[in-house]
Amino acid sequence: MANSESTCWTMIDAAAGGSVADRETFAKLYWPAVAAYLKARWSGSPNAQYVSDAAQEVFVECFRTSGPLARVDQSRSGGFRPYLYGIARKVALRYESRQAASFHRRADEADLENIASDDTSFSIQFDRAWARTMMRRAAELQKEQAASAGEDAKRRIELLRLRFEEGRPIREIAVLWQEEPAKLHHQYAMARKEFSSALRQVVAFHSGGDSDATQQEVDLLLEILG
Repeated sequence: MANSESTCWTMIDAAAGGSVADRETFAKLYWPAVAAYLKARWSGSPNAQYVSDAAQEVFVECFRTSGPLARVDQSRSGGFRPYLYGIARKVALRYESRQAASFHRRADEADLENIASDDTSFSIQFDRAWARTMMRRAAELQKEQAASAGEDAKRRIELLRLRFEEGRPIREIAVLWQEEPAKLHHQYAMARKEFSSALRQVVAFHSGGDSDATQQEVDLLLEILG
């Protein structure tokens, strides 16, 4: 997220154009979702050994001249997430066809939109990994913003960590910090609002900046993670 005006399409355009920095950022952001999908799809099969290689091939596919990144329709609904899923699925089918000569299925190179969604359970793994990636980036962004907002903001980051990572109740943290529980409840509410704001910024980046699409994606992420 370079600035408030940039979106994932800014990064994708630059990556498609050959920018090394943007390609590295692209791969770092989207690798977890791609790898989780392939791991789930090939669990217990001979192809499980190829998860890392196949994930790498997904990004090679994305970056090739006139490849998927160059062809993506930026006005498509749902942002970039379903499009990337289509690319990952096509690469998975390619690997599977190599392993079984009698199993001939080829994805249309030019039409990722028309790939049948017959592996719903695997797509759920992709969506969950995507959601975790967005949540992790939101936490990183909140921490970055807190670093320049003062000690109280940094303390709220620690409050969230103790509450969610360690599972400590507010009353226990209040004793640990020698603070009034009511004050910490207020700080906790502020911390949650700050995280929600960071999450909206992250999602807006990946949904192209459209406010309605951003809210829909935030709702979907929360639903996916339960």
